Amino acid sequence: MKTIQANRFALDLTPGQERDVYAHAGAARVAHNWALARVKAVMDQRAAERTYGVPDKLLTPSLSWSLAALRRAWNTAKAEVAPWWTEVSKEAFNTGLDALARGLKNWADSRSGKRAGRSVRFPRFKSRRRTTPSVRFTTGAIRVEPDRMHVVLPRLGRLKLHESARKLARRLDNGTARVMSATVRRNGGRWYVAFTVEVERAERVPARPDSVVGVDVGIKHLAVLSTGELVDNPRHLGTAQTRLRALGRTLSRKAGPDRRTGRRPSKRWERAAARLGRAHARVANLRRDGLHKLTTRVAREYGTLVVEDLNVAGMLRNRRLARHIADAGFAELRRHLAYKTEWNGGRLLVADRWHPSSKTCSGCGAAKAKLALSEREYHCEACGLVMDRDRNAALNLAALAAEFDTAGSGPVAGRGADQKTRIRGQVAVKRQPGTASADQTGTVPPQGRTTGRVLTKEH
Repeated sequence: MKTIQANRFALDLTPGQERDVYAHAGAARVAHNWALARVKAVMDQRAAERTYGVPDKLLTPSLSWSLAALRRAWNTAKAEVAPWWTEVSKEAFNTGLDALARGLKNWADSRSGKRAGRSVRFPRFKSRRRTTPSVRFTTGAIRVEPDRMHVVLPRLGRLKLHESARKLARRLDNGTARVMSATVRRNGGRWYVAFTVEVERAERVPARPDSVVGVDVGIKHLAVLSTGELVDNPRHLGTAQTRLRALGRTLSRKAGPDRRTGRRPSKRWERAAARLGRAHARVANLRRDGLHKLTTRVAREYGTLVVEDLNVAGMLRNRRLARHIADAGFAELRRHLAYKTEWNGGRLLVADRWHPSSKTCSGCGAAKAKLALSEREYHCEACGLVMDRDRNAALNLAALAAEFDTAGSGPVAGRGADQKTRIRGQVAVKRQPGTASADQTGTVPPQGRTTGRVLTKEH
């Protein structure tokens, strides 16, 4: 099975190498801003001509937004715009032009309805101080040195790694991996190189291929499995909040940049900002490490995982819980499970976001119309079941796997709710011991009304 994955390594650059990388990142920014200014000028000119009643055939010729067209335009004007263009790799300019081409395409697709999700803004000019330095190499000499502690990149030469690249080197030596690109980026006060690699992965089977487990995520516990396992939420951001506030106050007392007056930041402000950035990067690294360890273990052990399609963007509108929700990383956890289950031969099922997993009794299937967030235990009025609400939700998610198997590969109408849980016309039914989810619905909807939502499978 061929997959595309990334391998990121920290770099230990010398001052001269760091200046060279900054020069490449600056070249990418210059090419991006020049092309964006040209695109905006053509768009503004055509809009102005339309206001004067100029026919479409006589308008200023439009500029293609494809990467090839932008690259041709840049090659024509680079001698005048950037007379120093020979000092850096051509991949630096290609990085900026590619970013602009992608941004323009996303903006156009968002306006026309081809792109789902939030609306995408028109690309903006990149600032030297506010933009994250980054450059991507797709051609030229890109390799890992035999000592596995150095990499070679075009024009940058031999760069020392902070950690060994032996795992990537073994794949490259065995012929099971092929480097497609390398991206050098500065993040949290450190430089990193990320290799995009096409890997030939061996077929794997989970340790328990026939097992089904529901995963309910939350704030008190990061994940609650239907097996009864509780994964505590480490709350990395909350733990570091005291230090982050102190560093933020220290930064606010320094003379920072002011765009209105043109004042440049002081050296002490830059050092304080670097300390704050490193503290935030540490929180992000701790969160990423914990999520990777959890998702890898779960994906390798269980054959089928069932999760909810949470509206994380809507949940973040709650100002009392937004910071805790963002600290948990619900979306990142699901993203990890999506590709790791595929790598390990399992499958990931995603329940509809309106499925009332927390309001439904896992014992008899009776559903409540309302369940306050403060009620941490589920009390069923029909059968008298008393259980932790998160464990109850995880059991309901695990039961949905049977409905997917019954319907085959297509969508199924499982127990669900259409934005609001209804109890009118519901009749509790008795579930036979050991039966699947299709026999434990616990409610009978009125004739002619469908309360179920679809259960999808993520590949």
